[in-house]
Amino acid sequence: MNENNTTTQVTRLSNSLRAGDASARLQAALTAGIHADDAYLPILIDRCAVEPDFYVRDMLTWAITRHDRTQAVDLLLPELGSASPQARSQALHSLSKLRDPRAWPAITTALLRDADEEVAKTAWRTAAGLAPENERAALARELGRNFGRGDGELRRSLSRAIAMLGPVAEDVVEEASESRDPDVRAHALATAHVMAHPDDSFEAAVVESRRVVALRAAPTIGQD
Repeated sequence: MNENNTTTQVTRLSNSLRAGDASARLQAALTAGIHADDAYLPILIDRCAVEPDFYVRDMLTWAITRHDRTQAVDLLLPELGSASPQARSQALHSLSKLRDPRAWPAITTALLRDADEEVAKTAWRTAAGLAPENERAALARELGRNFGRGDGELRRSLSRAIAMLGPVAEDVVEEASESRDPDVRAHALATAHVMAHPDDSFEAAVVESRRVVALRAAPTIGQD
């Protein structure tokens, strides 16, 4: 593709991704992935930060993964420091799909503790998927700080991320399951269930954790 034609196609893509109709934006992102040109990458990544439709955002991520991985990662990493939570979250999501080891050092403690729940849970999942073997235990300890945080959806995300780390996370989960904080204790017990029974739903794990908490709190026979 010559330079003039590339400029024309980039402009066309930029305009199409700003269309009022979500289906038109979805088609534009799909086309950019099918007919990949690395000149599209900045437009696709910029759009991720502002695109309101979930399905279009997901297609944008897919389109990004169809381009040169090195260039994509180079452009995504600065987005992790963006003031926009959506930009941070979507960059993390795209990096999780690209699975480039260079992304691991960029997943900072600040991202893992991000006040925005969407950013935090995406950071947890991405970090768990990218962490080198010798960093997984430390990551488990960091993730364990979040037991009891947020609603059911956020807790599910944390449990799944910790479960991804495998046996190195067991001590963290066991310690939290003895916490005096009932929310932390229940969440840790649900996570232990997820790790032991990966095919069970998180909802089933929560029910089981409540049963365990209730049994622990119940007086033993003969107790005053």
